[in-house]
Order: sequence, then structure tokens, then C-alpha cells
Amino acid sequence: MSMTLLAIIGIVLLVVLLLAGVHIGFAMMIVGFVGYVAAVSLTGGMGMLKSVPFAQTANYSLAVIPLFVLMGQFAFASGLSKDLYDACYKFFGRIPGGLAVSTIVASAGFAAICGSSAASSATMGVVCFPEMKRYKYDDGLSTGCLAAGGTLGILIPPSVGFILYGIASGESIGALFAAGIIPGILLTGCYIGAIIIQVVRKPEKGPKGEKFSAKEKMQALVKIIPILILFVVVIGGIFIGFFTANEGGAIGAFGAMMFMLYRKWGKWKEFFHAVFEAIKTTAMIFLIVTGAYAFGYFLTVTMLPTMLATTIAGLAVPKYVILILILLVYVVLGCIMDSLSMIVLLVPIFLPIAQSLGFDTIWFGVLMVMVMEMGQITPPVGINAFIIAGIAKDVPLAKVFRGLVPFILALVIAIAIVLIFPQLSLFIPNMIYG
Repeated sequence: MSMTLLAIIGIVLLVVLLLAGVHIGFAMMIVGFVGYVAAVSLTGGMGMLKSVPFAQTANYSLAVIPLFVLMGQFAFASGLSKDLYDACYKFFGRIPGGLAVSTIVASAGFAAICGSSAASSATMGVVCFPEMKRYKYDDGLSTGCLAAGGTLGILIPPSVGFILYGIASGESIGALFAAGIIPGILLTGCYIGAIIIQVVRKPEKGPKGEKFSAKEKMQALVKIIPILILFVVVIGGIFIGFFTANEGGAIGAFGAMMFMLYRKWGKWKEFFHAVFEAIKTTAMIFLIVTGAYAFGYFLTVTMLPTMLATTIAGLAVPKYVILILILLVYVVLGCIMDSLSMIVLLVPIFLPIAQSLGFDTIWFGVLMVMVMEMGQITPPVGINAFIIAGIAKDVPLAKVFRGLVPFILALVIAIAIVLIFPQLSLFIPNMIYG
């Protein structure tokens, strides 16, 4: 059997396992091990299975992930997500579609603390959906904006997606965080635009909320100032090089813990729950990383990545056509794979192509993360849509996906803008790092 055929069989088997409901990390580990045994030997496969998990979980660079995840969990346990939504609602709730706009803005704010797409969707879904239900918002608009808002979690810093891309590519995590700021604001604006267009066309989709005084607005704003200061200190310290990403994550986790204990003193059950949730999320991410590396070893042995890269790079077309083809590969794979596993698996394949074509690798990383966001909200494995469908139990999954169509179009527009104007993602990193 040729190595190319073996690689194709392995990819088909991976898709079958995913469609059968096997966790992406386990699926990639199983296919990687079986494929490596078939391509090399049983001894080689056992050696790979023995070395890869330890090598990846013992990687010091990955220590930043549990620290930022813990920071997000402590911030959530402190009630920050509810305070963020409350503040946004009091400022934007009065306008038509204001609750949905508030949800997007609050999701962007929580993403700046959390760094995880799925966690942002789950958190804001629990907080926001009952309110939109109470004000008789259209179910498609409500669930669509909640699932789409969660995608901001892997674009607005601190982002687990940027952390993994930085580790895989060798780029500065601080520079990647900086590069995600303007595209994150742009995407937030595009999502808000999608809401406004829907409500202008059909006002009954998003009726107005109640009116609040200036004093009530300021009181809501004051509640979120301490944790926003913590965010500025952590991200700002990383940007200016005062401390590393790992140190920033540790400072952020400690600061968020103190903020939580200050507000929930004596409620140790919530403290341990936050720690347990951070452990579960970290274990999930590390399992995906380990599985992706095992699957990557198998593909490397078959030479399929090299052949694919050589074929794409050798196309007699303009370099931007090649870039769009690469992004389309991410779009297609994002429909069946987890975004974090795609980073670990595909960066070693496509980053050298981007470099050989003269593209800035920071900008390429931003585009890659934005395209992978689409995989979070498109069928059949749009994890954010499944999370929101689980929260909004009376809304069919098909309606959730239909409600996401305007937001997917908004995401495509944002990607096109960043593709056409690279300086939107490079301006802040260039200003900070030169």
C-alpha cells in the first residue's frame, strides 16, 4: 500500500470517528497510533505513543494555557460575566435589538478575560438567553448572537488559539495578542451590524428593553472596573515586555482569584468549582494537543503534508490565490475538526508556504484564527451552536444554525477586510515591538 493511500485512509477513519462522537483528542491519538504502526512498525508506534504525551504535557510553553484558563474561571465565579452583561444592557438595551447588541459587547468583554470560545458561549448563554427570552426576542437571533459572540474568545486577547499558534510557529505570543485587538473590535462591529440589519428589517425580532438613568449606568460600570484594570495590567505587561506570557497568566490568575474571594468570601464551594473546571478545560486542551501531535507524526511519515504543501506552493497562480486556498482548507476542516487541534496539526504544514510567499506570519496567524472561528459556528461540528442548543433546550439545533447565517456572513466580511488591509492586524504589534 502506498503511503499516500494510507494517509487518505487515516483521514477518512478520523472523520468517521468524529461523526461517531469520539472525542477529537482520542480520535486523533487512535488514528495516529494505528497509522504509525501500519507505516513504520509496532515498535515505532509504541515508542511514539510513549514519548509524545510526555513531551507535549511537559512543554513549559504550554504552562500559559492553564493559567489563563484559571484566570477566566475565577473571573466567571466572581460574577463578572453577569456584571458585564448588566453594564452593557444598561447602556445598549434601550435601542432596538439592544439586548442582542449587549450580548455581543459583553461576549467581547468576557473574551478579553476568558480566552476560550466554548467557555464564552456557555457563560454568556446561561446569563443572557433567559433575558432575551423574557423580552420576547426571536429565538434565531438570540441563539445566533450567543453562539457567534463566543467566537470572539479565540480572537480577542488573551486567546488560547494565539497561544498555541505562537508555540507552534515560534512567534511572540505578546505580538499575536496585540495583533488580535483591532480585528477583534472589527468583528464585534460586524456582528453588531448583522443584528441591526435584522432588527431594521423585522423590528419584532428585537424589541426595546427598559430605560435606565445615568446613575444606574455608572453604578453598573463601576462594578467591572477592578477586573478590567487587571486585564489591562496583564495584557499591557506582556505587550511592553515587563513579564512573559507565562508570568502574565500567573499574575492574572492570582488577581482574578483575589477578586473572586473579595466578592465571594467564604464561598469555598465556588472556589473549588472554578479550579475543577479549569482542570477539566486544561485537560481537554492538552488531550487535543497530544492527539494532534500523534496524528501529525503519522501524516509526516506518509509525506502527505509535504506533498500537499509542495503542490499548493507550486501552483502557477498569484500568491493571494494560494493564500485563499489555504484559508479554504481551514474552512472545510473547521466543519469537522476542533479549532485548537487544527492549529497544532496544520501550522507546520502551511506556515512554511506563507513564509515562502512573503506573507507576514503574524498577519497569517490572525487570518487563520479568524477562519477557524467559522468552524465554531458551522455544521456539522459547530461546537458553539451545540453548546447554545444545550442551554436553550426549547430551540431546535436547526434553528440555531439558521440564526447563525447572518453572523457567518458578517465573519466572512471581517475576514475579507483583514485580508485586504493587513495593517489592521499589524499596526499595534509594529507600534509596540517595532
